[in-house]
Amino acid sequence: MSDSVKLTYQDTTFEFPLVEGSENEKGIDIKSLRAQTGLITYDPGYKNTGSCKSGITYLNGEEGILRYRGYSIEELCEKSSFIEVAFLLIFGELPTKSELDLLNKEIREDSLVDEDLKLILKSFPKAAHPMGVLSSLTSGLIAFNPNSVDIESEADMREAIIMLMAKFPILASWTHRKVKGLPLNYANTSLSYVENVAHMMFKLPHQDFEPSPVLVNSLNKLLILHADHEQNCSTSTVRIVGSSHAGLFASVSAGISAVGGPRHGGANQAVIEMLEAIQADGGDTKKYMAKAKDKNDPFRLMGFGHRVYKNFDPRARIIKKAADEVLQELGINDPVLEIAKGLEQEALKDPYFIERKLYPNVDFYSGIIYRALGIPTEMFTVMFALGRLPGWIAQWLEMRKNNEPIGRPRQIYTGKTERSF
Repeated sequence: MSDSVKLTYQDTTFEFPLVEGSENEKGIDIKSLRAQTGLITYDPGYKNTGSCKSGITYLNGEEGILRYRGYSIEELCEKSSFIEVAFLLIFGELPTKSELDLLNKEIREDSLVDEDLKLILKSFPKAAHPMGVLSSLTSGLIAFNPNSVDIESEADMREAIIMLMAKFPILASWTHRKVKGLPLNYANTSLSYVENVAHMMFKLPHQDFEPSPVLVNSLNKLLILHADHEQNCSTSTVRIVGSSHAGLFASVSAGISAVGGPRHGGANQAVIEMLEAIQADGGDTKKYMAKAKDKNDPFRLMGFGHRVYKNFDPRARIIKKAADEVLQELGINDPVLEIAKGLEQEALKDPYFIERKLYPNVDFYSGIIYRALGIPTEMFTVMFALGRLPGWIAQWLEMRKNNEPIGRPRQIYTGKTERSF
């Protein structure tokens, strides 16, 4: 097999080498394309463009495979905690017991934020969207920690990583408490990372709070499942912002803004909003399944199928079980969740959906879990960001360590040609 590709343009043949990844993925190295031919590629949305080489996450949409650093998502969800997976993504290997103990110790010691950050939080109206609040609070960390990070210093890098891993759950929980009109909580150093997320979000001042194992298990799985997903919109944003040598906090803040859109992290919010709309219209799931199959109907069934996974979403298989456990444990009687169950059952046996492989995806089940836990719909994307944090950190770190050039896509200009004033 040839290790290059030939392109013929205006009777001249140009040759470009192939690059191959560790999973035998092949790409055409076109770094010299414009210099050799005067041409650029046109690829809206970068669906066929590899922007980098990465050793963090492997995704095969055709076969439904997702691996972090070589470990399958199924094994990681079964055998690991979220903080272990975060260590794996950021530092490249699963932690030893001593490494994990040290990481937890460092995070506990850094689980405070400057009290003046509360002034930023207080300045937002209660109706402000949580993602805007979270992005602003994350950017605010820069002001309170202005020193730039020396990428060559392992100690500096670790300090910045620990700081963000420790403080981000506090900021996320404060965003939630702002939405609910509740007093702010700090971390409880006797709890695990995920237990602390639940504690800071749900503990009421007049009640003791002990997170149930089902709640912690479901949150742990959700955070792991969302921890990284290759070069998606928000991750690419983190890398391209970081390529200007913007700091970690600024780059992650940009990723938070990117993930807030309904096409990305907001997809599980869109699922619940769709279910609420169906309920408001009488709750007839068969009617809406028919609408979804009608190509002339503008209705779109949210939470089914995936633009990357062509057969099934491996994350959905894992989180479906957790969703069933949460609903059973909490015994919730919610008509919106009943509609979700109805849509799920019909889709799993309807030939139209089976033939097109339109199965419920991770956004469908995560939306159900978050609603069952009492998390406001507009907070779903904040939870997504909380899970994605270690992936963003890992991707930013890899980009900086590889000394990648500043991201600078080109364009095909379609505006007016030169004209007189």
